[in-house]
Amino acid sequence: MPRKAVPADGKTPGELEVRGPWVTAGYFLSSGAEAFRDGWLRTGDVATQDPHGYVRLVDRTKDLIRSGGEWISSVQLEHALLDHAAVAEAVVVAVPDARWGERPMACVVLRPGAAATADALLGSLEGRFPKWWLPVGLVFLDEVPRTSTGKYDKKRLRLRLRDGG
Repeated sequence: MPRKAVPADGKTPGELEVRGPWVTAGYFLSSGAEAFRDGWLRTGDVATQDPHGYVRLVDRTKDLIRSGGEWISSVQLEHALLDHAAVAEAVVVAVPDARWGERPMACVVLRPGAAATADALLGSLEGRFPKWWLPVGLVFLDEVPRTSTGKYDKKRLRLRLRDGG
């Protein structure tokens, strides 16, 4: 599949690929074939580039939600949810959808003593994102599952939501 450069407008996202004399040529005990395309290392990062050449990382490819052939940034939705005063933590993950393939599902942990409804939190996203980006629902969590390094465990959360829990 040929690489397509995205416009340097600071808005259009694309997968970041790099190559050069200091970029790894492979991975230990792995062919690494899935990580390389025509000598370019596919970093797994989604980035934008502005007219001055500055690159801004905006998401990870494994966390993007692919809905109807379009990308939805989980990170942008998470940051918008965190703008709400009642939200301590926010995670957005893909859930399966028969028509669109995947749709976003929001998960939040409220601040101690704070109160908010799912409708209020989801309503706070309206007008800030295209309608088709809006999560199909919101789940309140006591805590977000984490990996051994303390990062959000989106993989575990996706499985939990897919299995109905």
